[in-house]
Amino acid sequence: MNLNCILDRQGWLLADGATATNLFNMGLEAGEAPEMLNVMDPAKVSKLYRNAVAAGAQLFLTNSFGSNRARLQLHNAADRSRELSKVAALLAREVADSSPELCIVAGSMGPSGEIMGPAGSLSHSDAVELFHEQATGLAEGGVDLLWIETMSSQEEFLAAAEGCRLAGLPWCGTMSFDTAGRTMMGISPPQLVDIAESVVPAPLAMGANCGSGISDLMQALIQICDARPSRPVIAKGNAGIPSFVEGRIHYAGSPEVMADYVELARNVGATIIGGCCGTTPRHVEKMRERLETAPMGAKPRLEEVIAKLGPLTYDNAPRTNRRRSRRRRSAGRRPARHN
Repeated sequence: MNLNCILDRQGWLLADGATATNLFNMGLEAGEAPEMLNVMDPAKVSKLYRNAVAAGAQLFLTNSFGSNRARLQLHNAADRSRELSKVAALLAREVADSSPELCIVAGSMGPSGEIMGPAGSLSHSDAVELFHEQATGLAEGGVDLLWIETMSSQEEFLAAAEGCRLAGLPWCGTMSFDTAGRTMMGISPPQLVDIAESVVPAPLAMGANCGSGISDLMQALIQICDARPSRPVIAKGNAGIPSFVEGRIHYAGSPEVMADYVELARNVGATIIGGCCGTTPRHVEKMRERLETAPMGAKPRLEEVIAKLGPLTYDNAPRTNRRRSRRRRSAGRRPARHN
């Protein structure tokens, strides 16, 4: 597996940045499904991939985060999951194969957007079927591995893993710890380690992505690494905290801040490190530069992370707001689209 080859050679692997954020910067409109661009404007998707590789990413995700049947139903395209996933992978395969540097194509698989039983109406078998359909399309398009991301429940994580197994490809998995240090459905970072270790076949790597602020992701990362997982750890953090600026979402993290983040994440113990929402090729360039030039340092304490990257988002919220936010997030609302 190319992933292990790169890790063995240099001790770390740089993953790409955001998908939707960069497509919005290319003209994608709010409310549009990024996955439809795979067939409606494939040149734009290929450019997204090429920009990531040119910036130094050694692993990049396909434009297929929401290409499962449940999410595509919102755009009257539920029957196009396999097609859109396959095209996303074909475009990525072409870019990776033309790169002078070894590149890994990871087939992105985000959450269904539904709540699984017993809290919700999506059954395990139906979830496995929709993830298997998506994974099959990605496999047909030539991805090197499957990349389950931004999950919040154990049930959906396991259903997606089963879909990957049925498709016959290795996989990696991440959860988003965006609710006071836990996922929206209450999973803690150490619990993710236990879940990942219990799956057969086990993931190639596991960790955290997205979430709230970058320091929040680092807190989850520290807890994951403290649990001593037996496989490589992934960190894919947002480029700061989002805010609305002139009607568009803006992420405050500069390329320099993201460079600090990758150095800290590597020192904590992550070996597959990239950016999530708000992370542009400019960020990725600085991230690659830092990983190549900064010597390995001591494992930082959370206080050092906060001093360098900023405060934890939930620690700054008024206590009443934290309680209200927790109730809203656990009430079964559809998870937001990944940026």
